[in-house]
Formats: sequence, C-alpha cells, structure tokens
Amino acid sequence: MSLEDIRRDYASRTLERDDLLADPFEQFKSWFDETLNDGLGTDPTAMVVATCADNVPTQRVVLLKRLDTEGFVFYTNYNSQKGQQLAVNPNCSLHFAWLPQERQIHIQGVAQRLTDEQNLRYFQSRPRASQIAAWASEQSSAVADRASLDAQYQAIEARFANDEKLPLPPTWGGFLVVPRVFEFWQGRRARLHDRFRYTLDNASWQLQRLQP
Repeated sequence: MSLEDIRRDYASRTLERDDLLADPFEQFKSWFDETLNDGLGTDPTAMVVATCADNVPTQRVVLLKRLDTEGFVFYTNYNSQKGQQLAVNPNCSLHFAWLPQERQIHIQGVAQRLTDEQNLRYFQSRPRASQIAAWASEQSSAVADRASLDAQYQAIEARFANDEKLPLPPTWGGFLVVPRVFEFWQGRRARLHDRFRYTLDNASWQLQRLQP
C-alpha cells in the first residue's frame, strides 16, 4: 500500500465551544482524566517537548510528572540538549497526542527551573535504578559503546551501595512550563477537525475556534 493511501476518518467525538471549560487547565485535566479512564492507549503522560536555539528546533518525548495551576512539570539533565536550549531560550511547546481518542493538545509556554528542594523531593521518590541512571548518564553526550554506559552505571551503583537514599545529581532537575497558549484538537470527518485556542491576555483566557 502506498503511503498516500494510508488514512482514516475521525468520527468518534465532536467538540463544540459549549463543551469547553473557561479554564484551559481544567479542560486539560478533563481530557486527561478521560484518557486515563478509557484505557485505550499506553503512556498517557507522554508529551513532545519542542525547544529552539540558534534557529534550530528540536523535539523529544518526555513524561509529564506534575500538573497544577502553575503549569506542566518534567524532569531531565540540565546539561542535556533540551536543558541547554531552554537555558538559552526558555520559550518552548508541549504536544500531547492521544490518538485512540482522536485528540491532540498543543501548549506554548515559558520554561523555568524548579528549586533544588523540589528536585530532591521528586528525585528520591523515583525507583533506585532510575536514580542511579541519572547519576551515570551524561545525557546527550557521546559514548563509545553500550559497554561503556553499563560500566558507568555499575560504578555509580557501587559508589552509593551503602546509601539508603541517593543525593541529587548536580545537573539533574525539573522544568515548569508556564502556558500562554493552549490548543485543543478533536478529529472530525473529512478533515474538518474541531480546533479551539485559548490565549492568555491580561491574566484572562480568550477562546477562539480555529479553522482546520
């Protein structure tokens, strides 16, 4: 089959302005809860984080680890590619693709680092193996081979063998993305999708329907 012939029509849901809540955070939570309850897909917390520095955009999938009225939180190595790009340009975007529900959410915002106290609290709640890996990996740096990476892991495992809790790695922590724009997308027949955009204007969210 040709790639040009691969398609499906979207018909499971609709989205009207009256369906949307005034607060986009509450609207996000409503869709997120539906996604969890549907149980149709894996990794509902997976989101694409897009960053840009030197006019070169990059994207990667990370996991959402906290959502509140301030914004969206994910964790990484601050010396990773995304960490360094956010240090240069904190403007970024998030994208959730819940394809079994024929839904997408796009968020634009500004990233800011969490405090060491916040980072340590979450870091020590992670599985021990993940804590060791965070210490062992110089994320985004080149490595000779898998054996070298495994050796780094084993060295950290031995280093902290007698420690009940690992300390926070000096280059590891979280970002809070504070949204300025939300877009909710619901697939519809004939590619006439429903799209609504919330834009923050003087501390108030303005809502518009967009053409597909």
